[in-house]
Amino acid sequence: MSAVTGVTKVDYIPHHEPFQYFANTRNPNHTRPANVNNIGFTDDANHQYDIHDFFDAVKAGHMPQVTFLKAAGFQDGHAQYSDPLDEQTFLVDTINLLMQQPEWKNMAIFIVYDDSDGWYDHQMSPIVHQSQTAADTLTGAGMCGSKAPSDGQQGRCGYGPRQPFLLISPFAKQNFVDHTLTDQSSVIRFVEDNFGLGRIGGDSADAFAGSVMNMFDFSKQPNEGNDVLLLDPSTGEPAE
Repeated sequence: MSAVTGVTKVDYIPHHEPFQYFANTRNPNHTRPANVNNIGFTDDANHQYDIHDFFDAVKAGHMPQVTFLKAAGFQDGHAQYSDPLDEQTFLVDTINLLMQQPEWKNMAIFIVYDDSDGWYDHQMSPIVHQSQTAADTLTGAGMCGSKAPSDGQQGRCGYGPRQPFLLISPFAKQNFVDHTLTDQSSVIRFVEDNFGLGRIGGDSADAFAGSVMNMFDFSKQPNEGNDVLLLDPSTGEPAE
């Protein structure tokens, strides 16, 4: 239940959980990990967990190398059933915890948002994926752009409304706004490049997603303790 708005919202929202649609990460029965040491490794939970499992793993010193976190519904910042202050509580509590871990000195936290709506502006974005389907009306009846997609992938009209894309890291450039055209799949591209995994293929968006590397400054050396800024989850101001 939202502490700010009083709205009750179920924690698990199926269409907000992309990993349930892939066999190698599907956990339709919400099977629990056998123990905290298994989190991040292959077991019956199949890499899909309740969010408190992540915090259990962190506190036990078993933080996975890559994690995608989705806030409970009432804290996800979605208009109508969430509130920016509930969202702030989730983000601050999570980031405060991570900044106090030994892994922080090598960590990158990306904050990305729903790509269809939200609390932000709606300036027309560039048409990166053209499409011609009955659902398209952006530039005319059945049209998104002026031609059919060259890769044959229909129904991917975009980009949609602009949304925030934030990096929090000891290696993040300070007082910097990156003007590189990025999207949510830019995070996937970063993970692939960081671990040498290659691209997904099959015209997946990671192949042409903008790079996030301009947001980093790897010439910096993390300063022990000086790169930590703990905030008050209620106010968003620096904690005393």
